[in-house]
Amino acid sequence: MTKHSLPQPRFDEFPRHEELGRLLRGYAQARPDLFELRELGRSWEGREIWLLVATHRATGPDTDKPAFWVDGNIHAAELTACTAVLYWLHQLATGYGSDPKITALLDTRCVYLCPRLNPDGAELALADRPRHIRSSTRPYPFDEAPVEGLAVEDVDGDGRVLTMRIEDPHGGWKRHPEEPRLLVPREPGDLQGPFYRVIPEGLLTNWDGVSVNVNRDREGLDLNRNFPPNWRQEFEQVGAGPFPTSEPEVRAMVQFVVDHPNIGAAVSFHTHSGVILRPMGGESDEQMIPEDLWTIKRLSKLGETLTGYPSVSIFHDFKYHPNEVISGTQDWFYEHLGALFWTVELWAPNREAGITGYDWIGWYREHPPEDDLKLLAWSDAQCGGKAHVDWYPFEHPQLGRVELGGWDRMNYWRNPPPELREREVARFPDWLAALALSLPRLELISAEAVPLGHDAGADGEQPWRVRLVVGNAGYLPQYVTKRAQARKTVRGVVMSIDLPEGAELVSGKHREEAAQLEGHAPATSLQAFLPARSVTGDRTHRDWIVRAPAGATLVLAADGGRAGKLRVALTLGP
Repeated sequence: MTKHSLPQPRFDEFPRHEELGRLLRGYAQARPDLFELRELGRSWEGREIWLLVATHRATGPDTDKPAFWVDGNIHAAELTACTAVLYWLHQLATGYGSDPKITALLDTRCVYLCPRLNPDGAELALADRPRHIRSSTRPYPFDEAPVEGLAVEDVDGDGRVLTMRIEDPHGGWKRHPEEPRLLVPREPGDLQGPFYRVIPEGLLTNWDGVSVNVNRDREGLDLNRNFPPNWRQEFEQVGAGPFPTSEPEVRAMVQFVVDHPNIGAAVSFHTHSGVILRPMGGESDEQMIPEDLWTIKRLSKLGETLTGYPSVSIFHDFKYHPNEVISGTQDWFYEHLGALFWTVELWAPNREAGITGYDWIGWYREHPPEDDLKLLAWSDAQCGGKAHVDWYPFEHPQLGRVELGGWDRMNYWRNPPPELREREVARFPDWLAALALSLPRLELISAEAVPLGHDAGADGEQPWRVRLVVGNAGYLPQYVTKRAQARKTVRGVVMSIDLPEGAELVSGKHREEAAQLEGHAPATSLQAFLPARSVTGDRTHRDWIVRAPAGATLVLAADGGRAGKLRVALTLGP
């Protein structure tokens, strides 16, 4: 790759940390007018957390434009999430100048791309002998290793973490009567064995020859539970850390977003389930601000149309347990900041196998054997028999003779097989672009100075009426959500005037907050009972009276927060 050629990433492979850095540097070197590589922070093990800033720099700096945040791979083994971010990056790089929407996007907005928020966990998942922890590699809640029990890991060194089965009359599993490769639950009163005890692949410490207890990972953090909203201690929320933003990866992201109030919306990629998750995690739809819920549903429906993924509520449709709530990035972005946010759970192997109409979470707890038969047929026909590994004998160092096999969850469940990865992530660029282009954008409508009379002084000074008119050219309002207004995380357009030396401000304020601007999204239908009260809520203005000589140059500015900033130099006179 020469300095001026774009990288050619392979989307059927997951890059290790060093390769990811080379890829991102390659984009920044090839198109410095569009991309800048920054370091968001450092992970617990000291790896760089890469952030690529994507915007056309000739049209203004990133901080002056409305911005869209996209991240992936906060969870260690959810590696396709990184691929999704890299794929969109490549689409932006190759489409600028030829694709009108991509060109408009990078000319008028900024995209902050963080492909791998958790580099330590991903590196462990990609190791020659992988381990599939949840998130960070920092030991938690205790530093020391467990004194006994089974640690889940790749015991035979084949690069997979499968399942061990041992024939046992007290086992809870048996072979499927028509397909002996599959194990199905033992029914009440079933005495017709053989039966099997099923154990995750792993090694035992201080085994007593009788009891097998599967340990939690020594690295017990879940970075997605380390965000401030609804943060709970370990006894209530496993893996949340000792306090909100205690972990360097989360703290780096939170600090960056807080330092960049131009960010109005975000998407975080995860795996798996094949679904778009919308806010909120801790509140029902009935508790949400109706206007926000309508907007979120409208943009989520657009996601369904453009990606083929259904969109559901986290609170109503995606709880791991009906009596618990899921907190995380989505509630911090929306509940605390009032920014729009979606979680995308990439890839659904069960849907790939032709299974439809299932409950998103309940299916994994219990489903009919017929579904497993469909999945096995999919593994045989589409995956070369690798998604479900036929059972094979293995001499375990503690348990003796066992069989290894079953579902390869890392390579076919948590992530699509290599040949399907690009197809899966290619669903999303159009929707991501539409979300980014929906953000509010402050636009200059007019800036003018009109002389007031002819009473110029001896030094040539005279009064001028100066007017600055700005508007929101975006679909969404300047504040993005009503939640942001309620949380007071946004304000109206701040308009200011900067005078040259010797000029005098006769009337008006040097700096003043104006209205919060609406977007061009219709507030109601044309059949609504009550029409919108303001048809020009998308624009505002400020007037000043200035005494200055003709030829003097004033600088007018407007700061729209999530709508971006603008400055205009205005010379007085004809």
